[in-house]
Amino acid sequence: MALLYRRTDSGVEVYWVKRGKALRFAGGFYAFPGGKLDAADSDVEVRGASGEEAALRSAAARELFEETGVLVADGAHALDAPKRASLRKALLAGTLGWGALLKAEGLALDAEAFRAAGRWVTPPSLPVRFDTRFYLVEMPAYAQAEWWPGELAEGAWIRPGDALARWGDGTALLHPPAVHAFQVLASFTDEADALARLVSPPFCPGYVSQRIEFQQGVRVVALETPTLPPAAHTNAYVLGNGELLIVDPGASDVKQYAKLLSLVSGLKAEGLRPVAVVLTHHHGDHVGGARAVKERLGIPLWCHARTADRLDYPAERLLEDGDVLELAGEVPQRWRVLHTPGHAQGHLCLVDERSHAAVVGDMVAGVGTIVIDPPEGHMGDYLTQLARLRDLPVSTLYPAHGSPIPDGPAKLQEYLDHRAAREALILQAVPPDGATLAQVVSLAYADTPPLLHPIAERSALATLEKLMAEGRVREESFQYFRV
Repeated sequence: MALLYRRTDSGVEVYWVKRGKALRFAGGFYAFPGGKLDAADSDVEVRGASGEEAALRSAAARELFEETGVLVADGAHALDAPKRASLRKALLAGTLGWGALLKAEGLALDAEAFRAAGRWVTPPSLPVRFDTRFYLVEMPAYAQAEWWPGELAEGAWIRPGDALARWGDGTALLHPPAVHAFQVLASFTDEADALARLVSPPFCPGYVSQRIEFQQGVRVVALETPTLPPAAHTNAYVLGNGELLIVDPGASDVKQYAKLLSLVSGLKAEGLRPVAVVLTHHHGDHVGGARAVKERLGIPLWCHARTADRLDYPAERLLEDGDVLELAGEVPQRWRVLHTPGHAQGHLCLVDERSHAAVVGDMVAGVGTIVIDPPEGHMGDYLTQLARLRDLPVSTLYPAHGSPIPDGPAKLQEYLDHRAAREALILQAVPPDGATLAQVVSLAYADTPPLLHPIAERSALATLEKLMAEGRVREESFQYFRV
């Protein structure tokens, strides 16, 4: 990754890009220009570096040129803008290799232009992992940054303080490396100070961040839980900038919920105060550590009544649709409670009134799917609540499983469309002369591995119950008939 910056009369600006929402990793997030190391990057000579360090700088220079058009190389000042654009197009099209481009134009890379600015490793809970190096690069006077549509949705110069303000109000999601970089570049005195701070981020042992705060006041700790694959973790959220809510401490293993307690302990040392544990619903991968966490912290537990009556310990407050949970702090928060039954009768979502971000439990997933399992699950209610969330509208969705979803309404509509398409397949699979549930699933879920059909049967049953309530299917002696 290249932290490309330029000095202006008003201070420093950094070039950031918005990743396309379709990208598998960090789609919809703001980041810095960069990408993966290609095998051919190691064939490029870099003055002042060798081996891996040279290859990584070569990759950073190539990605910077591909994504912004900024060519940081000795001799690049002699190339006019049309020539640089032509070379960029050829590089992106694959008709000209990086090493061949540099050689043909008599250009050379210098390690001094790419100053080491940190190393970050994605946590094991993410489905895609990277070991990423960052380099601080000053914008050459001859260059011009230009974003071209493709994998990236935006590209622009921004003052670090403005970027942090957008992170604060939830309009720009950032991963920890970007938050740290903007915090440093918003206040550094000189390049040496910036580099020293960039390479030594706090709360980052082994290059893995222990504080993940995608927007200010929304922190996530992914805890290993016995949940449905491909998910292997349940996200616990710590909300607030003064008073704190702890949402869904789902791991019963002390080694797992200790990660959450460690984060809260650090926040308490900084003057923040936990006020309650909140449960989105009663399933084991959401409540496994709730009792231990609330007792360790000496705080109450809040949930819906239909969640409380499934616990073997009391809830101190029963939450209802429309309640507002106010959190005092440097930046106060107000989280509106929505009762969203369908996956579970007592399911709740929390919507931030300022940013419209929503902690959505098991309404949607960033990895895997959502099972609607009767009699607890009810497909009609679930679809109603998906549409309700879409129409609020919400912004970023923070699910219990997987990464945040920046375009909430689009994801909710995607779920509604998928369920409608599956419902049509299920109805088509029900013959007038009857079929068993297993027979319906074998046809309607022909695109699903047979190993997963027992799980699919539960959501199929929920859909059949919806169709029966609408008078389109009837059931007799465990056989389903199209009406």
